[in-house]
Amino acid sequence: MQQKSSLQATNNNSWLAASFPVENFKAYTSAFGYRPSATGGSKWEFHSGIDIAAPQGSYIRNWWAGRISKVGDRNACGTHVVIESGPWEHTYCHMEGHVESASGRRYLIDRNGGIQLWEGQAVPAGFRIGRVGMTGRTTGPHLHWGLKYAKNYVDPAVVLRAMFSQQQVARASSQKWTPQQSQVIIEESKYQRDSNY
Repeated sequence: MQQKSSLQATNNNSWLAASFPVENFKAYTSAFGYRPSATGGSKWEFHSGIDIAAPQGSYIRNWWAGRISKVGDRNACGTHVVIESGPWEHTYCHMEGHVESASGRRYLIDRNGGIQLWEGQAVPAGFRIGRVGMTGRTTGPHLHWGLKYAKNYVDPAVVLRAMFSQQQVARASSQKWTPQQSQVIIEESKYQRDSNY
């Protein structure tokens, strides 16, 4: 697997309008990188993102403005959305709902959550794109959030730290905030545990 330097990918970017991807955040439950198998055994596997625990049904927000390139629901990722934002690709896994087709186009539908997303649809940062579920290969409710930059994996935790830092500096300065920016401010957590999701 190709892995890009996360610091290199986060340099020279402005994250002021970026959104933390989960409402009702509880904890980070599994980090990026190699880990023991999440479903047991002695096998090691590459974990291509971070797992963010939240109560089942909590809303998931789009991290960065982009276009939906794929929706799916038939693999270990469960019901999922892939969004492209320039050289960035962000993946959201284990969501509520399922995928349907109409007029030759695929879309993710979560009727209970009021979510319907079409492949090719543009979505702004902070837009609700789904809800935390337990679809696919999972042992508890959480969002698996993966990032790629120029088709290479990036550690999402490094991106979140850069976002948090930039947003803290901007908040402390005299810069004026719009309502949209203030609703997507990242709050860094002191809670981190590994429960092998």
